[in-house]
Amino acid sequence: MELTSMNKLRIAAVAALGIVVLGFLAWPLAAPADPLSPVRAWSISAFGTLALLILAFGVGFVGYFIAWPHGREIGILAVPFGLTIWAGRSGPMRVLTQACRQPSEREALASSLRFEPVYWLLIVAAGFAGVLLAQYLRAPSPQPADEPATGSRPSPSTYVTGAIAVAGSVLISNFLLGVFAQDVATSRNIAPTQPPVGQIVFAVVAAFAVAAFLVKKFTDLSYVWPALASAFVLGFAQAFYDGAQVLRQFAETRPATSFPHSTLTILPVQLVALGTLGSILGYWLAVRYDWWRKHESGG
Repeated sequence: MELTSMNKLRIAAVAALGIVVLGFLAWPLAAPADPLSPVRAWSISAFGTLALLILAFGVGFVGYFIAWPHGREIGILAVPFGLTIWAGRSGPMRVLTQACRQPSEREALASSLRFEPVYWLLIVAAGFAGVLLAQYLRAPSPQPADEPATGSRPSPSTYVTGAIAVAGSVLISNFLLGVFAQDVATSRNIAPTQPPVGQIVFAVVAAFAVAAFLVKKFTDLSYVWPALASAFVLGFAQAFYDGAQVLRQFAETRPATSFPHSTLTILPVQLVALGTLGSILGYWLAVRYDWWRKHESGG
């Protein structure tokens, strides 16, 4: 898929669809009672969750036709762009840690956050399902020979390679988040503190873009696997940097705005929404890079 002017307009239209429908119109479904508090999956009612799934599915479905004939490649962007608005409007993670004065409260908070990315990944998956249904109903012609076959049926070996890609993406993105998601340090050897939201946006998109680029280069798999890894990065960081002993030490000796690792400053909705966009960006950068290498070498 060439990034022509028309395709840029398609991307902008799909992004606008997700931003308007999910980012603004659906915001009351997830808006916390305290505007300074973070967006949490557990504060959304069962009705709100069902409404979000339906809206995400509908946005993906409509996005496919808006972006046709590249609906499969562009339509999936609608839901992550919509959730990115929530990621920006949300209060920071430090609001949650400041409310937890005791070590036991910090442990309970960590447990409640561990599986929350799966919730947001399901919302993204609902949008992807809408794109797939639209593609099935549209029954498009076969892809050109030079177009990446992102919709081909995976083989059993693909799942093994995919599991390796997910694990690698978790490791790569976690490392890069520790590098990129930094607040301004007041002194050397200080624990990470809450970065501003703009820094989080850059850090998550860049980290997952690098992971997806490497996954495409070395395994020839699509953006699906790095995006899936966004559900496991927080749990991985908690397992390695946020154990019970560390939580107790931080609760007793550090300010509530300090964290053992920068990944722990990022909300689940931010990891999944921005991680999905970064994964798609990194995949297409790798595709364009391969195209450039072939043409530069005369292949």
